[in-house]
Amino acid sequence: MLSNLKLGQKFTLMLLAVFLGGILMSGIALSKLLNHTAQAELTNKALMLMETMNSVRQYTVDEVRPELADRSETEFLPETVPSYSAHQVFATLQASPEYQDFFYKEAVLDPTNPKDQADEFETKLVNSFQRPDSPEELHNFRNTPGGKLFYIARPIQIKQEACLTCHSTPDKAPKSMIDLYGSEGGFNWKLNEIVGTQVISVPAQTVFSQANQSLLITLVVFTGVFALAILLVNLWLKRYVVRPINRMAATAEAVSTGDTKAEFVKWSDDEVGNLTDSFNRMRLSLQMAMQRLERHRRKRKGNPGPG
Repeated sequence: MLSNLKLGQKFTLMLLAVFLGGILMSGIALSKLLNHTAQAELTNKALMLMETMNSVRQYTVDEVRPELADRSETEFLPETVPSYSAHQVFATLQASPEYQDFFYKEAVLDPTNPKDQADEFETKLVNSFQRPDSPEELHNFRNTPGGKLFYIARPIQIKQEACLTCHSTPDKAPKSMIDLYGSEGGFNWKLNEIVGTQVISVPAQTVFSQANQSLLITLVVFTGVFALAILLVNLWLKRYVVRPINRMAATAEAVSTGDTKAEFVKWSDDEVGNLTDSFNRMRLSLQMAMQRLERHRRKRKGNPGPG
């Protein structure tokens, strides 16, 4: 089949084969790279959010709680709870389109507020952080009934005595808090104990959609550049290779029918030009041979032999 194709067609097919192979291999490699890049970008953004939440928590402990200490003795004020402040600030951030896909939770094994109760997956994260060789941060993908999520988690560790005011024993906790949440959960915590985990998650589709969008744009640009390259190569091939060869073929056809004066026109000094010189030398040699043959024929005709 290939033998029946013209030179330009064969060259185009070769370029297309190279292009398809290259686009396949580069697409796979680029897809992995872009997924990793998008994941790293979301990780950095999530870590920034987590640092912001930790700053809010610390501000609540250092600034807000002392200011409301007198009122806290008679009524429970959620504004004095670091977890409440962090969630409220994050809810405000979620109003921004840039962070609307992010979710934040402080999951605790034994929480005061039942809505902070760690689920099975979050419990495993807390158990991992409680091990001596645990990393300071975990991130990966997880499957949920609502779809796949990309998460980043850090441990919640009791590092300040002030946190034990509400979580040591029920008799030391504010009466208003006991009246609101009861005395069953969120107590007997100890200093430096890891009691929960901060988790920021985002739908995995957000990661993949960003990567796929970048991949699509890159492949479109790459395809456009390669298509332009094929066009330019074909134009160059037609002008500097195919067209001179076709002219040489036409001249050779004329020479083969006896027109020895037909001359092969040289258009360049490259390999095609060298081929033109070779054909011209062959034409001259053929012309000289034909002339010698003609002189020899005339000589024999003018001097016929005996008999």
